Amino acid sequence: CHGAVGVRTGNQKVVGVGIIGSGVMGLEHMQNIKLLENARVVMVADTDENSRQLAAKECPEARVVEDYEVLLADESVDVIVVCTPNCHHIHVLRKAIPSRVRHILVEKPLCTTVEHCQEVAELVAEHMGPETGRIFWVGMEYRYMPPIARLLEHVDNGEVGKLHMVHIREHRFPFLLKVGNWNRFAENTGGTLVEKCCHFWDLMRRILQGAKAVRVYATGGMDVNHIGETYEVDGVKKRPDIIDNAFVSIDFDNGARGCLDLCMFAEDRQHEEVHVVGSTGKIHAEAPGELSRQSQHLSGNSRSVSGAARIHQ
Repeated sequence: CHGAVGVRTGNQKVVGVGIIGSGVMGLEHMQNIKLLENARVVMVADTDENSRQLAAKECPEARVVEDYEVLLADESVDVIVVCTPNCHHIHVLRKAIPSRVRHILVEKPLCTTVEHCQEVAELVAEHMGPETGRIFWVGMEYRYMPPIARLLEHVDNGEVGKLHMVHIREHRFPFLLKVGNWNRFAENTGGTLVEKCCHFWDLMRRILQGAKAVRVYATGGMDVNHIGETYEVDGVKKRPDIIDNAFVSIDFDNGARGCLDLCMFAEDRQHEEVHVVGSTGKIHAEAPGELSRQSQHLSGNSRSVSGAARIHQ
């Protein structure tokens, strides 16, 4: 992370990372950070005892605490990764953004409401502007997956002409189990189209080079997953309310259109497809998978196909 002070191991500067929230995603971040030579998890904070025990097992050299404000104040922490349940992001970020920590990575989605997202944007503008050298980033990693990154290269190079349509399809398994089953309820996650599909709204806007949505139509339901389940929350039994399938259609201000096809019970794997259609061709990527490109030029009633290529991940 640029600008972090860190500690020195020999002649190499090592960035001290603090993890707030050591559930499924927090543990995954710990495992990934351990692969880096210039970063080390130095502190972990979580309110759940079992999660703290798992963190201590994963990173035995790290200090594990219950209160994340203790982590924010510790001089060994240069950067933080926020991996709490979505509904708690706003509470952590209100404290973290004005704090002494240098950089912040927050798991997606940023927050569960538009109002909270706007509040965070204002806090970042006030405390983490370009002049500070601090970095604030939401973990939208799909755009960096090798097949998607290569699709973006072709699109950015203008190889399919003016962009008209983006179609994203994800058919996958249901949501994973999380601590306390918090992700079974839309009030905690923001709803499936926020919790999971924020990746796809980000991809659509990235592909369309920042175009803004002006009209949205969506239909979906909870038709297969979690039917008949109940969970005790604060002494009250509640039924899950997260949808498991949807179609979403979006009109963008540059005239392009986007479409999402989501199903979370069709397959026992996680599989995404991205199709981009322009005035002179079409490009298609799968993740995990490959990128295939086919340029099609139309003239009158005749059609010629040129430049087929396939790039493996």
